[in-house]
Amino acid sequence: MNKEEIIKMKIARVEKEIRDTPYDKASEHHHGVLKAKLAKLKDELDGPSNKGGGGGVGYAIKHSGDASVVLVGLPSVGKSTLLNAVTNAESKVGNYDFTTLGVVPGMMEYKGVRMQLLDLPGIIEGAAGNKGFGRKVLSVIRASDLVVLMTDISRIEWLSKVEKELYNAGIRANSRPPKIRVKRMSKGGVQIIDPFKSLDIGMMVDVAKEFGVDNAVIELGEKIETIDLFIDGLITSREYLPLVEVVTKIDQIDSRKLERLKSKSKAIFMSAEKEIGINEFKEAVWKGLGMIRVYLKRERIGLADKDEPLIMRRGQTLDDVLQKISNEMRDDIGRAHIWGSQARFPGQEVSFKYPVFDEMEVWFGR
Repeated sequence: MNKEEIIKMKIARVEKEIRDTPYDKASEHHHGVLKAKLAKLKDELDGPSNKGGGGGVGYAIKHSGDASVVLVGLPSVGKSTLLNAVTNAESKVGNYDFTTLGVVPGMMEYKGVRMQLLDLPGIIEGAAGNKGFGRKVLSVIRASDLVVLMTDISRIEWLSKVEKELYNAGIRANSRPPKIRVKRMSKGGVQIIDPFKSLDIGMMVDVAKEFGVDNAVIELGEKIETIDLFIDGLITSREYLPLVEVVTKIDQIDSRKLERLKSKSKAIFMSAEKEIGINEFKEAVWKGLGMIRVYLKRERIGLADKDEPLIMRRGQTLDDVLQKISNEMRDDIGRAHIWGSQARFPGQEVSFKYPVFDEMEVWFGR
């Protein structure tokens, strides 16, 4: 029995104990520790030696463009058709499962941003346990900037099932890391600072010890509602990615039924084959990525160069803009003036800590 088989056996035992242990106030502590054991084992299973699930054609992806977007979904939901409709890729299209056996890249351009879209093999239930293409597919997802989760109009319920597979693989969609700060110490045991009275202190201490945190100050910066969130705050391998849901092949359903389905979902409903919903898809990906276009001005009284914007991310500052232009430039620049929708007046002088916004125009001077 190899190492992977041993870990899987341990995982099965812990999962069985969780199922067999009734959950109540008396067993809450024990359940918390069991969940920590399970998370640690799964993290070990998906460690560096196992990520990607081995070699294979189409899985060594060279990223290009300003962002990387993966198309994830069940087999034969129209990922290849969508990719061909919005990019310059040529992904084989068929109406049978697992048409795409590798990862096919294509480049989508929108609002001056070049987004690399990756058509992945269909993902199925059990992928987190390496069923189907399993961890090969998941490793590409984890390295992306945004996930497009896809299903067709006849299998809408599978959106939640595929999202569960991503969750089981440690991918947290449309969420952020919990505000938990761990400061390791040389002695003193585990101290929990929780002004929000979130969870049982003893349970949090024992969960931390499961992850090898024996001496540390753990400070909670917000109320942590569940032990799962506390565990997420201790595991560094969690990936937090924006996610866009897409429902395809809407041309195959009655319009009245389609409107009812739309009213119950935040997904984008489209038919790439009929060119329905293409622009809505591009806009949703753009917003999900949080991309920002910054236009530079060579002269303070001149026009900005709008042909080649600098592509930044939401939350970045003018300091980040300078670093992207040149690491040495920051020392030669003394001031910044901005124009655009969030400037108080045209040419407002701001600090280098000022956050960028979309279509900001900026002039840097000595």
